Amino acid sequence: MKIRSPIVSVLGHVDHGKTTLLDFIRGSTIASKEAGGITQHIGATEIPIGTIENICGDFIGKLTIQKDIPGLFFIDTPGHEAFTSLRKRGGALADLAILIVDINEGFKPQTFEALNILKMYKTPFIIVANKVDRLFGWESYENTLFSELFANQAKSVQLDLDKQIYELVGILHKEGFQSERFERISDFASQISIIPISAKSGEGIVELLAMLLGLAQEYLTEQLKIKENSPAKGTVLEIKEETGLGVTVDTIIYDGILKKYDEIALMETGDVLTTKIRSILRPLPLEEMRDSKKKFKKVDEVVAAAGIKIAAPNLDNVISGSPLRVTKDGSRVKEEILQEIEDITIHTNDNGVMAKADTLGSLEALVNLLQSMDIPIRTAEIGDVSKRDVINASIVQKEDPSHGVIIAFNVKVHPIAQEELDNSDIKLFSGNVIYQIAEEYEEWIKNKEKEQKQKWLDAIVKPAKIRSIPKLIFRQSKPAIAGIEVLSGNVKQSSTLINENGDLVGTIESMQDKGDNLPSISRGQKVAMAIKDAVVGKNFEEGDTLYINIPEKHYKILEREFKDKLTEDEFETLNEILDIKRKFDPE
Repeated sequence: MKIRSPIVSVLGHVDHGKTTLLDFIRGSTIASKEAGGITQHIGATEIPIGTIENICGDFIGKLTIQKDIPGLFFIDTPGHEAFTSLRKRGGALADLAILIVDINEGFKPQTFEALNILKMYKTPFIIVANKVDRLFGWESYENTLFSELFANQAKSVQLDLDKQIYELVGILHKEGFQSERFERISDFASQISIIPISAKSGEGIVELLAMLLGLAQEYLTEQLKIKENSPAKGTVLEIKEETGLGVTVDTIIYDGILKKYDEIALMETGDVLTTKIRSILRPLPLEEMRDSKKKFKKVDEVVAAAGIKIAAPNLDNVISGSPLRVTKDGSRVKEEILQEIEDITIHTNDNGVMAKADTLGSLEALVNLLQSMDIPIRTAEIGDVSKRDVINASIVQKEDPSHGVIIAFNVKVHPIAQEELDNSDIKLFSGNVIYQIAEEYEEWIKNKEKEQKQKWLDAIVKPAKIRSIPKLIFRQSKPAIAGIEVLSGNVKQSSTLINENGDLVGTIESMQDKGDNLPSISRGQKVAMAIKDAVVGKNFEEGDTLYINIPEKHYKILEREFKDKLTEDEFETLNEILDIKRKFDPE
């Protein structure tokens, strides 16, 4: 049994300083002539405990950091997409996370996205408030402890920093987290630390590294134990074509040991691939190893935690985010991976949206978010939007227009599928920020509901009353034509009229004002109205008040759905109509 390095994922909005932070740590290592002690892996950087001690100097001696934690293993692949790809069953691959925020800009869409994903995976994290050196009046000193530097700043600068920190505290509170500047925290288990730094000049980085080690030691001891001789477990970050090697997979090994010629199992679309390793390639220390195999060293085995490149046959269709397992117990491992696909791939009865994502982890994040929003899912799959997705959405749309949609994260649309979309009214919601796509869909649903309600409201017969103006009868019958004034509400052509006794008077055939035909008229208007089937002197008299006849079904909908949409005079008229109907028809 040994202790591995905690895996730390660095997340944040583009340009808020993720790469600069790790470049600074790597740069400090070179400056202190410890270049051989640091290894940059596939999408990750391993910093041994000795290197951290050199960077932190005397400060680390003040902490009770035990030497059994071998260092820190940073996942530094850009974007939160990598965080969701780098996962293991039931959770995130990262043991800890750093969420970087530009202190001058605050939270951005990708920051909220990263926070939502950290929340979903329940990953412990630290907020790094970067770019303090850009605060107005800030005096910078390279590689200085934040606590020392802050004490020497002008009072106005201290207040400015505190104001920016408490804006972050407020946002985090709204998102369900208690937080505070790191040196003011009383309970690290329940509060999120906010560490102000400058990734450019190194201010505060000593405290950041020490805090990560302290948290790992305090809360992750059991989690970091690995059996050196157990079969390796890993997760696939990327599939690449490499000259001279063919198709390879960049992989993070987070548990156990991987050996050359091991048989491994990986996930393909809907199936499990087993293949035998030809080569394990480990990046050389501090190399940017993303483009040339010369920057790799072939090794016979690797122990977690490590980032490596694997060459093996038949890797073309492996899914990004796939689990990787050594198949010492082949059938059980295959079942585990198939179960993992089943856990995430969703098939409901019929109704629900089509969900698509680029990796297994992204799909999991998307599915969890949709489920938390009570959005039903018909299918959830990895891969680009296909013609089949559009056809499935069309089937759902016929039954339920609000769910006949496609929600796609970080994927392309196949040209044939695009053609199908262009020739249909299926709505596609796509983008690279999961919660924004979901919010756009929710907003669309709300607007659809508003439109539907408006259609219902327009179709429903609403209360209104008119008065026949004395001495303005133009025709007695066939149809009766009289001058009328609208006393309340809106009166539409084709509505039926009743009198104060509840008797049917006739149907409004037309309404004219100065020769113009009007489809509807409102309170205060005076027009000539033709009433089909009505006879003046029999069905109504000059000066009579007449009411729009509201069918019982319409009344119930008005009462239940649209009472608040009625004006005061319409509401009074509705009660008058109700009284008339109850008086002459108590049932």
